[in-house]
Amino acid sequence: MAGPPRRPLSLAEVAAGSENERLGVARDSMLRNPRILKAELGKPLRNCYTLPGLDFSYGLYIERTDGGVPEAIGHWNTIKPRTNPTQNMPRDFITMNRGALKAGYTTARQFNLYYKAKDVRRKDDEYSRFKRSPPHVSPDRTYGIPARPSTPLFDLLQHKYRELWMQQQRALTAALRLEKTKSQKDKVRDTRTTLLRKNPVPPKEESFWHLPHLEKKGGERRPNPFIKQLQDETTGKSRSVCNPDNPTRPSERSSAWTE
Repeated sequence: MAGPPRRPLSLAEVAAGSENERLGVARDSMLRNPRILKAELGKPLRNCYTLPGLDFSYGLYIERTDGGVPEAIGHWNTIKPRTNPTQNMPRDFITMNRGALKAGYTTARQFNLYYKAKDVRRKDDEYSRFKRSPPHVSPDRTYGIPARPSTPLFDLLQHKYRELWMQQQRALTAALRLEKTKSQKDKVRDTRTTLLRKNPVPPKEESFWHLPHLEKKGGERRPNPFIKQLQDETTGKSRSVCNPDNPTRPSERSSAWTE
């Protein structure tokens, strides 16, 4: 059975035939060396450290100076208030600089002489008002972070939050449906007549009657009367004759070309 470590083994406790039996000259230091000490069968390990006797008391000894209950009943030990020593307040350089400027001093030497002549110190209430008198706090004030509210287990088991969410969704759906029906009632549908009134058909432009052979047809190119293409019998190339100053008949131009 395992247990806490036991005290170091002594020569008187070593039995003949045990695991830690020593032949010849045996010393107590042999039984306190953890590297050569063998574990005993069925017993917890030993710590191999020298410990004080059984009558030794561990811990610190505190000498009683309060006198116990009799002294507490006889008189009450009070603490005498401490008097704070006078504290040298730091210099008030803002006030001294203002006074030096009003006096007409501008250089650093003049400022130092003014500091020695007019040594103004800061006031006690401005420097240590929190040390002298801490801020007033109401008696019912609670310090620290407020505790988190307890989890409502009954609401969780009864699915209360799910029911609340479903009610909100139903109310939202009903409001959307009502708004949709109102918008459909207020909206007037357009008919063909209203659409024609909003977007009237553009009037058709009237075109006067022309002779069929004078109308311009798309993609058709009329021949120029002043240009005629002739076929050269010898070379087989086309020529273009253009004479706008003397518009002659095609028969006359062809005869003039041949001549």
